[in-house]
Amino acid sequence: MQRRHFLATTAGLALPAPALLLHRRAEAAQRLAEPDPVDVELVLAVDVSRSVDAVEMEMQFNGYAAVFRDRSFIEAMTHGPIGSIAVTLFTWSDWNIQEHLVPWAKLDSPAAAERFAAAIDAAPRRTHLYTSISAAIDFASNLFGRGYEGTRRVVDISGDGINNSGREVADARRDALDKGIVLNGLAVLDRTPPPPGLMPTQPLDEYFQERVIGGPGAFLMVADGFESFGQAVRRKIIREIAAAPPPGPVVERAYG
Repeated sequence: MQRRHFLATTAGLALPAPALLLHRRAEAAQRLAEPDPVDVELVLAVDVSRSVDAVEMEMQFNGYAAVFRDRSFIEAMTHGPIGSIAVTLFTWSDWNIQEHLVPWAKLDSPAAAERFAAAIDAAPRRTHLYTSISAAIDFASNLFGRGYEGTRRVVDISGDGINNSGREVADARRDALDKGIVLNGLAVLDRTPPPPGLMPTQPLDEYFQERVIGGPGAFLMVADGFESFGQAVRRKIIREIAAAPPPGPVVERAYG
């Protein structure tokens, strides 16, 4: 009698025992494959083009690592409706060069955040040539849907130059926005005068605001030189992961 009751409660499946066992295993595997819910899926895209020298590179990596050890970040990370976020980090340069240095990780505790910070500390520092913001957006867009499901999907793009490699930024931006991805920017202003004879380009902060960022609540953080990078990236990421961020300016600035 008990056996008949067991078979009757297996979704009406009249399967022999071996097939029933395989079915149950398949159901278990499907449950394991379901994405893990988080408050935010955040992709950190870090510029390593040739305009970023070794000292500036270290400022960037140190700035990112410090965020995940910051008390205000920990509080913001754990006080959302779900109480966790998912984060990954890659570097980018030429249209065909993106290095996925720190894989996706679920951060739901100070210990998890410290592990992510340590992974940034240990990541290799490699510089390349050109600046392909468009390829960085494309690469970042394809990183979502890998084990996590956030209420928001955000790409955080840092850079100190305009797009000079790959397809048009407008096309990459449009494709990302069509997927429901929010694009935020961190523009690092270089105060070094351009070489003689080089025509001035559009100011980088204006370029990022007009051509890069987009999506609901998108904003731009401007760092006044790499000396301001640590402060800028801390403020930026905390704002990005806030459960209910108050309305803020489209452009924020960090100085020294």
